[in-house]
Amino acid sequence: MYPIERQRRIKEILEEKEVIKLSSLCERLDVSMETIRRDIQLLVEQGEVEKFYGGVKLVEKEKAESLLTTRLNENLSQKENIAQRCASFIEEGDSIYLDSGTTTFQIAKYIKHYKRLTVITNSLPIILELMNSDINVIIIGGKLRQSENSITAYDFLFNFERLNISKAFICTSGISLEKGLSDYNVEEVQTRRQIIKLANTVYIAADHSKFNRDVAVKICDLKEVDYIVTDIILDTSYLKKFEKQGVRIVTA
Repeated sequence: MYPIERQRRIKEILEEKEVIKLSSLCERLDVSMETIRRDIQLLVEQGEVEKFYGGVKLVEKEKAESLLTTRLNENLSQKENIAQRCASFIEEGDSIYLDSGTTTFQIAKYIKHYKRLTVITNSLPIILELMNSDINVIIIGGKLRQSENSITAYDFLFNFERLNISKAFICTSGISLEKGLSDYNVEEVQTRRQIIKLANTVYIAADHSKFNRDVAVKICDLKEVDYIVTDIILDTSYLKKFEKQGVRIVTA
């Protein structure tokens, strides 16, 4: 077996086993310890595997942000439950902000029957969802972000200070006690920061998969939000830790 084939096989074994001892790799591949060590060292230099005492494991690589269209059906039932719970906080006469994201898109479906409501948004799918409703829709101006079907606003193009937002529903890709909220795109984050500063009450709409994660760009600290609305799948140990930090979590 050529070295490149053997190294590919090592990665395949690690995908199955997660962690494995070097001696076990020698047996599986029928090669000497010296050969395995050379292969592992090369994989370490390539950033593919990580060594620990007596064994190796695959390096956990942070996933890049996927397209909005591919995320629409991920954890859909949880997102629908979260959206329905968020909608229960909205009253006729409110002026709200709905962020771009798959969970906030679901919120729009639950408020279409409202008669006196203003929705400010940067999400094209939300705009289309509310097109034939009686809701007053305000679209923030700026740059089109095709991958998210959203508009990222710039101060010189849109005057945020003139907006009166009673409640903002914000999406995020990462939530942690140490780093707060984070997301992948700098421009999207800048828009969210502006809205969080303006809103009277800030709700984070995020399913359980977003917890204990820090991604590329920080949005804000946890103390800057009022509620996190999530699903009941979230580990209860997280609830206690967040409550100690003064963060109010609502489960749906």
